[in-house]
Amino acid sequence: MESAKLLYAIIETAIDGIVTIDNRGRIESMNPSALKIFGYKEVELIGKNISVLMPEPDKSQHDGYLLNYQNTGEKKIIGKGREVQGLRKDGSKFPFRLAVSEVQYQDRVIYTGFIHDLSKEKEAEESLKNYAGELEELVESRTKSLKKMLHELEKAKEEASIALEKEKQLNRMKSRFVSMASHEFRTPLSSMQLSAVLIEKYLQASDNIQILKHLHKIKNAIASLNSILNDFLSLEKLEAGVISPNYDVFDVIKFSEELTEEMQLITKVDQIIIYQHTGSESEIHLDQNLLRNCLINLMSNAIKYSGEHTLIEFSSEINKEEYIFTIKDNGIGIPQEDHSALFQPFFRAHNTGNIPGTGLGLNIVRRYVSLMNGQVHFESTSEIGTKFTLSFKKNDAL
Repeated sequence: MESAKLLYAIIETAIDGIVTIDNRGRIESMNPSALKIFGYKEVELIGKNISVLMPEPDKSQHDGYLLNYQNTGEKKIIGKGREVQGLRKDGSKFPFRLAVSEVQYQDRVIYTGFIHDLSKEKEAEESLKNYAGELEELVESRTKSLKKMLHELEKAKEEASIALEKEKQLNRMKSRFVSMASHEFRTPLSSMQLSAVLIEKYLQASDNIQILKHLHKIKNAIASLNSILNDFLSLEKLEAGVISPNYDVFDVIKFSEELTEEMQLITKVDQIIIYQHTGSESEIHLDQNLLRNCLINLMSNAIKYSGEHTLIEFSSEINKEEYIFTIKDNGIGIPQEDHSALFQPFFRAHNTGNIPGTGLGLNIVRRYVSLMNGQVHFESTSEIGTKFTLSFKKNDAL
């Protein structure tokens, strides 16, 4: 008797709604929470078909579903949980999670439904979606502003090529721009990055694909802006002459495999990076950070300028005389008329279209490789894509 009283007290005070129906779908009982959720009094529902609490098309299909289950045993909700729509007394619809169990009680079957109102959760998701949209607009605004500055900088470079004095003036402009960009963009970028990470954390249990899509857009835009800033900061350090190689010995296979795994995370749909090593040796003597920056830049270009469902080949080789690294894609290629100017700062090939970039990456790669006494070679056509090769003499690296 005490157990029955305790069970009754638990049901009556439960936060979630609990409703029982007979094998014909008629309501036998509803706890206070269920009545409050749907806006009814108990006397208004007892004995009525449970479909009164459902909007169409569930309202019309419920009795058929119940009969089909009793005849075939095929379950759609019973024994499972899923999100459905409910219909309140005032005609408003709302989402809730429904779990139904089947109970054998006194030689008859009773179905018990457990109802968890999702209205507040859905409102919170919508607020997060709106917040993500606002962040995306902010990123787009920052991106437009930065592109405008880059366009002005490219124009200044072309004019500065007329004379040495104008070239010096351009370098001063670049330095000022780097300092300004670093201070003006790092703080909002960090804030947006943190916001995106937090939103993604709170949405891990949600199925809202659209919100995750916007979050990924925000993170990709932030990564793009950070890449642009890093290019400018690298250029400033090179111009100032503060970068020098710091040689050490490391395992090129482990280094390359870790780099491949990292870059695979930012590939497009079904883009695959394949790595292989040639040679019996695995240790090399180079500046690991400078080499890493060069390979990341070239691999990022391969990803950016290749389409979905493509293959990117990355290889390392150690022979008697050289360390050799190659990255080959099947992308849009570099027009023949652009080959001679490819490594100039701020230069971009004419077929890049709307693909973002500063035109600094390859210039930085060549200068980093040169600091390690290496060479950069490339082959490229629109038919076969592009292949970059970095080579370093063993004696020079020691």
